[in-house]
Amino acid sequence: MEIPKIFESEYRFCLLLWANEPIKSGELVKLCREKLSWKPSTTYTVIKRLSDRGVLLNQESLVFSLVSKAQVQAAQMDELLEKTFEGSLPDFVAAFTKSRRPSSVKEIEAVQQLLEAYRSDLEIEKVHKMVYGYWEESKDGNSV
Repeated sequence: MEIPKIFESEYRFCLLLWANEPIKSGELVKLCREKLSWKPSTTYTVIKRLSDRGVLLNQESLVFSLVSKAQVQAAQMDELLEKTFEGSLPDFVAAFTKSRRPSSVKEIEAVQQLLEAYRSDLEIEKVHKMVYGYWEESKDGNSV
């Protein structure tokens, strides 16, 4: 499922929704007035627009998200990576670390753990391809 593009003001709206869902649309209007200084008509317009794009569901005046914060963040990062860094993760990390240094050794260790987990996943995937790729070829009767 492709995650629809969510613009900055819509994202701020979604942050409120994710923190309070499910929420009655009237309560969401009050929350948007308080936190975003929006008029009720603005909130209802955003609810309709995001509903039409499959981001949320407004059913019987109860509003639910259909995409998670993590899904939206991942889609936005993918777009940034493709648009700005031509898909190069190393270029992105290099640029990111030039402007933002880790704040602690603990933060560095957390990033290293993430990278090690990805490395393990890639190694497992490689083994699966080797094993199951071999099995598929031999099952078809083709020589390996």
